[in-house]
Amino acid sequence: MPELPDITVYVERLTSLVGSAVLTQVRLKSPFLLRSFAPPISAASGKVVRGVRRLGKRIVFELEGELFLVLHLMIAGRLHWKKPGAALGGRISLASFDFEAGSLVLTEASSRKRASLYVVQGEAELALHDRGGLEPIGSSYADFKAKLLLENRTLKRALTSPQLFSGIGNAYSDEILHAAGLSPVTLTSRLSPADIKKLHRATQTTLRHWIETLRTESKDSFPEKVTAFRPDMAVHGKYLQPCPTCGTAVQRIRYAENEVNYCPRCQTGGRMLADRSLSRLLGGDWPKTVEDWEDEHPQRPDGTPS
Repeated sequence: MPELPDITVYVERLTSLVGSAVLTQVRLKSPFLLRSFAPPISAASGKVVRGVRRLGKRIVFELEGELFLVLHLMIAGRLHWKKPGAALGGRISLASFDFEAGSLVLTEASSRKRASLYVVQGEAELALHDRGGLEPIGSSYADFKAKLLLENRTLKRALTSPQLFSGIGNAYSDEILHAAGLSPVTLTSRLSPADIKKLHRATQTTLRHWIETLRTESKDSFPEKVTAFRPDMAVHGKYLQPCPTCGTAVQRIRYAENEVNYCPRCQTGGRMLADRSLSRLLGGDWPKTVEDWEDEHPQRPDGTPS
């Protein structure tokens, strides 16, 4: 799912492309994308774009007359800048936002169509789409701490809660926790002030780093390589690959449709966290420490498990 760094770069590029431009029309190929009925989507046609902003993981187009288009890409939604009037071919194309200079095409490469589009009138209605999370970049330590300790959750759940923090999802939470050297399953109530300071610093540093990385990657072109799995990430999507800090094989916890990736030496003091499916299968054979795991999975000279 595109998260804060990805959405930030999308918004910046869209602002340069369509800021002050007229949205000539919105073409919907999938009727399931539009989740609101009043105002109608036709009300957006012919309106000038006054701005583009991020609202959590949503992209908001502000049109003249306080009309807003709220787009949530969900997991597989992506945006593409095409020539004017580009055809909506193929099964993954959902909609096109047409401008004189080009068409912004929305695709979703998934059998389960989850992306959504809302048309709302006025700032008060737009505010209903705000989940209330703290904007992590630029937040003070005091505000960050207050949000983090608002509920007693695991660090993974706290960072990815849109009610607590805005725009952080599965991928960047893994990277933040690795940078902070903290376990994803540590409860927020058990954090020391030093831990919270490390997490606050790692959150801002990690998100800023990836915004700059994505800006550099796209340069003056439209960002087309939006993905949650990047080769230069430390742990996310790197199961069994060596941790860039200590060389230990990255481990995971799988749940529902997601997984948590972590380094057992850098983040859990050498303790292997129980993967629900595997630990249930292996029972007493599930390794308790990274040393136990490494005894059973010797590594090649390049650091990858044999």
